[in-house]
Amino acid sequence: MEKQREGGLLAWQWSIYREGHRDRRNLLVHILTVPLFMLGTCAMVLAPLVGAWFAPGGVLAMATAMALQGRTHRLEATPPQPFRGPLDVLARILAEQWITFPRYVLSGEFGRAWRSR
Repeated sequence: MEKQREGGLLAWQWSIYREGHRDRRNLLVHILTVPLFMLGTCAMVLAPLVGAWFAPGGVLAMATAMALQGRTHRLEATPPQPFRGPLDVLARILAEQWITFPRYVLSGEFGRAWRSR
């Protein structure tokens, strides 16, 4: 059952993040692929300015990151919450990659999760 999204998407995502990010394999994949996703996003944004050829590379980087993260999320005892629809997929993925995971690392939660396993 989905936990209520009190406080908005970021507060909700943060409140459940620790539960779904404990397995070392999943943590390792995240620490390696979140920067890849970010580079892909930047390539997509820059494509209209520097050349359309950036767009396919950006899409490939983002898709690769999501595929790898999706596979290792299956290793977690707590599965990800179901998506509410296509816009929810987009909002949650962008929030996780650009805000929630970096916050997880910078807050020390990533290190605590890594050491606890």
